[in-house]
Amino acid sequence: MTRIDIKDMATAILAAPGWARVGITAPARHIRDDAAQELARAIAETLTQSQRPGETDEQPELGL
Repeated sequence: MTRIDIKDMATAILAAPGWARVGITAPARHIRDDAAQELARAIAETLTQSQRPGETDEQPELGL
């Protein structure tokens, strides 16, 4: 099981679209549901990207 860093999650929440962060407090249920889905998607996307191995500028060896 992968451990999720709380700081990474907080960063992901703050990077989510503003309407989704505000929308989870909306009085209309359908708006809250849409906002929660968008917020979850944004968090998952950010956390997935942060867990990928970093890309390097180095070229692989050619084995000549």
